[in-house]
Order: sequence, then structure tokens, then C-alpha cells
Amino acid sequence: MSGVRVLTFGCRLNTFESETMRTAAETAGLNNAVLVNTCAVTADAVRQARQAIRRARREHPHARIVVSGCAAQTEPESFAEMAEVDAVIGNDLKGRVSTYSKLLDFGVAESEKIRVNDIMAVRETAPQMIDAVEGHARAFVQVQNGCDHRCTFCVIPFGRGNSRSVPMGAVVDQIARLVDNGYHEVVITGVDATSYGADLPGKPSLGTLTATILRQVPELARLRLSSIDSIEVDDQLMDLIANEPRFMPHLHLSLQHGDDLILKRMKRRHGRNDAIRFCETVRSLRPGFAFGADLIAGFPTETEEMFARSLDIIDECGIAFAHVFPYSPRAGTPAARMPQLDRSLVKARAARLREKAAQAQDAHLARMAQERDTHQVLVEFSGMSRTENFTPVVAQDAPRGQMALIRITGRETNHLTGDLVEQAADDIRPAFATG
Repeated sequence: MSGVRVLTFGCRLNTFESETMRTAAETAGLNNAVLVNTCAVTADAVRQARQAIRRARREHPHARIVVSGCAAQTEPESFAEMAEVDAVIGNDLKGRVSTYSKLLDFGVAESEKIRVNDIMAVRETAPQMIDAVEGHARAFVQVQNGCDHRCTFCVIPFGRGNSRSVPMGAVVDQIARLVDNGYHEVVITGVDATSYGADLPGKPSLGTLTATILRQVPELARLRLSSIDSIEVDDQLMDLIANEPRFMPHLHLSLQHGDDLILKRMKRRHGRNDAIRFCETVRSLRPGFAFGADLIAGFPTETEEMFARSLDIIDECGIAFAHVFPYSPRAGTPAARMPQLDRSLVKARAARLREKAAQAQDAHLARMAQERDTHQVLVEFSGMSRTENFTPVVAQDAPRGQMALIRITGRETNHLTGDLVEQAADDIRPAFATG
């Protein structure tokens, strides 16, 4: 192979950072290389990364394979022991040109194979400028990294370090650059995005940042947030949710569970009623708003009654798109030392939770199909489009990578169907995002 290939696992923040890795490696002159950006959120995510590394070596026997990301940060030795891996680099180094300049010589001494620093010592997140996100119609922009909270199940703070924010000016400049390069939609990403600004002068909130972006980049048609912690949503952000048409009516909630005692044992900051009240408030302010959520099944000490509350909260919060994870004990986390459930029970509960989530998504699609409304969509390169509230829809002849108006005509199992009304014109782009 020639050039640099990047394999990405995990969150949208990793998707953004993979582009910074590619840009840094290419700038350094690295060639014939596979960069693997790993995830550590579950044991299965780590397993998938290992499988991909072995596959990459079989497909590209003469390429350099460089591993980074959260799993590489938290367990570098285990990746360095893989014969397929040439180098393991830490999360704070993976976006630097100098990191890849040091890899230009093919041979890497075994003693130098691991280049991982103490992530807890990192105090700043340097802004990373990219021109595009390869293979994506929407762009992802990092505004924050790390996390100051210590949920008992989560290993990510050990892979990302403490919370630190990108200055507002750098975020605005990055988004303006992406819009100039033709992106209609930007997704703000971070490990704990709602903690944005606590470490910056004046302590600007995520709401302040979002309002600033929309004010200073008027050409941006659509702005989304990635996963957020609803308990930390500030008044300014709530005002944008209610009144700003360019702020898309969709949020993905870091919900995790529906039972208060389990939430307490997880060391989450919200309770069951907090989540339900937030969703009800948002929908009262902006009808048609859609929610996604992360949910964990089989957390230590979870009883059948506790699990039932997670099933129920899908309906009570009106979750349309749920990501369900079977609990996975991560070494070094407090939850890994709690009384564990049998793995077969964990998997069975995850399957039941996924079935409930599928029913909720089915009901959401049925409602939108029945309404037969016209929606402004962003057409992805796969041909799939996303409505304002992130519902997937397929329409024949929709212009890939562009905005379009689509009239909903029906539905399939996992998406809506529609007819192309017209391709939206660039000069009316800000009007697209009406909610």
C-alpha cells in the first residue's frame, strides 16, 4: 500500500482525532502506514481493535502499524506485545507531526516501541486544524477532552486524562474553515462536552460556545452536539435548544441506567427523574425533538426489578435511538470489584434491552412515516440521509454530500423512505435547519 490508512474505533471524538492523526502523519512524510485509533470503553472494543490490527498486517505485510487511542493509552504493553505492531503512541502525542517524524525509519527498537506519557499530567488540549473528515458528509470538531468525573464503570479518564477545553476562538476558526470547505453540518464533540469551559478564563459554558459559533459562523447551516450529560445543560444552551433553528433537534444522552440505586453505584450525577424531566422539558419547548441514549445492561448488583426500570425509561424519556452495552468490567475501575452478575445473564439482559430499544425506534419511524412531512436533510455518501432530528431516510437520486428537501413517503425496517423534492441551494443554506 501507499499513503496513510486510519482505522477508527469508538466515539465521534475519535473520528475527529483520526483526521488529525492522518494529517500529522502525512505532513511528517510517513508513508505505507496503518494508524489504528483504538477505543477502551468495553472489552469488546479492545478485542475488535486487536482483530483489526492482525487483519491489517495480513493485508499489508510491509506497512508500519502504529497504534494509539484510549486502549493504547490504558494498556500499551499489551499492544506492544503484538508482533504485528510497530509502535504504540499515547493519546496526547497522536496528533503531533513530531510523533510521526520519529517513525520515518522503519526499524523501531523494542525498547522504543511504546511512547506513552502520563495522561493525567496533560493540562491543555491544543486546537487541531483539519480541512475535512474523510468519508463523512458532516464534520466533527473537538471542543473538549478528558473527564474530571469518575464513574465507577468507566476507564476513559485513564485514557483521556482530566477535563480540558479548546479555546472558543480556535473552535470558531476550525468550524469556519470546514464550512469554507463545503461542510453544511458540524458536530461538536468531547469526552464530557457539557463540562466545557470550566478550565478556561471566564469559564464560558457549552451554551456560550454554541451561541458564539452560530453567531460568528452564519454560513453554518446545521450544528449538532454529540453525547451530553443532561444534568449539566446550562440555561443558554437550553435557550438555543428551544429557539435556534440551526441547532438540530436531536441530543444523545449519557443516560446509562434507569434505576436510582444503580445510578448512584455508577456514580452518575443525575437521577431517574432528572432524565425524564429534562426530556419532557425539551419536548415541551421544541416538539419533534428526538433523543438517543447510552444504556448499560447487567451492571454489578443489578436485580431484575432494577433492570426493569431501564426498560421503562426508554418509554418515559421517549428514547428513539438507544445504544445498548452489556456491562464490561474494566481493570482498575471500582465497578470491577463489585459483585458481578453471571455473563450469560448480562448478555440476556442486553438482548432484552436492545429489543425494547428496537421497538421504540420502530414506533418513532412509524410516527414520522405517518406524518409524511417534508424534511431538510443532509445526504451522506452512503446514500442515507438524516433529517433534522437525525432520523435516517433513503431517497432515490438525493445528491450525496449535499443538502436536499425530501418528502417522507413510507418506511423500511430501520429507516424512512422519501422522494427528492429539490436539492437545496447554497444561498439559502441557513434556512435549512428549521425544527
